[in-house]
Amino acid sequence: MTSQLSAAVGPDSTDTIPHLRSLTIRRPAMSEHGLLDYITRDDSLVWARRGEGTVGFGEVARFEATGPQRFTLARAWWAAISESAQVNNPLEHPGTGLIAYGAFAFSYSSTYASKLVIPRIVVGRNEECSWITYTVADAEAPLSIEAAESELAQLLEEYSPEHELTHGTDRLVAGQISEADYMDSVRKGVSVIETGAITKLVLARDAVAELASPIAVAQVLRQLALRYIDCWTYSVDGLIGATPEMLVRVRGDIAEARVLAGTLDRATAPLGDGDYARRMLLEDEKQRHEHRLAIDSLTEQLGPLASGMDAPDEPFVLQLPNVWHLASDVRATLSAHADGSVPGVLDLAEIFHPTAAVCGTPTKEAGRILRDLEGMDRGPYAGPVGWIDTRGNGELGIALRGGVVESPTSVRLYAGCGIVAASNPTEELAESWAKMRPMREALGL
Repeated sequence: MTSQLSAAVGPDSTDTIPHLRSLTIRRPAMSEHGLLDYITRDDSLVWARRGEGTVGFGEVARFEATGPQRFTLARAWWAAISESAQVNNPLEHPGTGLIAYGAFAFSYSSTYASKLVIPRIVVGRNEECSWITYTVADAEAPLSIEAAESELAQLLEEYSPEHELTHGTDRLVAGQISEADYMDSVRKGVSVIETGAITKLVLARDAVAELASPIAVAQVLRQLALRYIDCWTYSVDGLIGATPEMLVRVRGDIAEARVLAGTLDRATAPLGDGDYARRMLLEDEKQRHEHRLAIDSLTEQLGPLASGMDAPDEPFVLQLPNVWHLASDVRATLSAHADGSVPGVLDLAEIFHPTAAVCGTPTKEAGRILRDLEGMDRGPYAGPVGWIDTRGNGELGIALRGGVVESPTSVRLYAGCGIVAASNPTEELAESWAKMRPMREALGL
């Protein structure tokens, strides 16, 4: 597929790089609810965890691309934006100043347009402070804290309505892949693994939520943020969800990732067995094997870029409301280039994506096989999603536990499972439903 590029700068769209002006100001401390107080509009851009992160409003510039060069084009566009922009940011924390929210297609062959979106207003919070960033593309527009706060107040007054539950009329229907087709794909995947061509394959499926009244995106995001506090709640241009997996976080010369592989549904756990998750995950050969493949794949890619790396030998059990996961946090100090710079978050995202945790092992061969077996376009599912700033910092999670808003009353949900030689089709189908549970619950299904 050929690459396509577009840049929009509000109503006067052009193909040139806009010259942006951006101002960041420290704000008073937020309430105990943190960013939840600002997730009130369905059209907001969101990246939040435990009340920290950012919420974006409006749009001053946009990049879109499809095809195998989507990351390369995105880096070039963002570099040009960063070079030409006038940024006044006395805080200098990662995520302050001019930022863009991003969502990238899983596959280079996808019809989904990978994108970067620069909001007009960003409200942010970290462990040290709260802030507001105001960005304009018009050279004559006022750039002041007064203008920013006035516009923000008006936006917050125009909050989106909540979804009205109408019992019996909201429903979940089959997507591109039926349950029977998915289990058949799992059987075929196991057969391929038994030939020795690959050792792991991640197969995904979809389902469509059809609602009687328009989806309340802000309400869904608040529900996800409250229920899944250890996940990163995200919303970028209709892609919404709460992911437990960090593809890569870059802060200066430090890169971090959270790798998940190995899943256990909490709904089937016996009552009163406090050791159940540890026993079924940490002591299970299939689960440990699947997790080790994902860790080895990441560290192999990260190793040549790092001067030091901390990858624990033993994973831990991550407890979420719907499932338990085997998880490992990897941290590395990035090696500097000859000019003193280090790889930025977009550089690392292209190198790491797709990970073994969402594709398979070896990744290239697994990707080729899953395109034949899945029978669907994943779109942004399992692709990078998050934010970047002008200094190479950023957080890009893997777009899991979410869906794509396809119309005011339709949301396509996705879930995938790691298939190894010991996988059982019925159990993998059940696991996929468990992974859709966060979105199903947030939608009231």
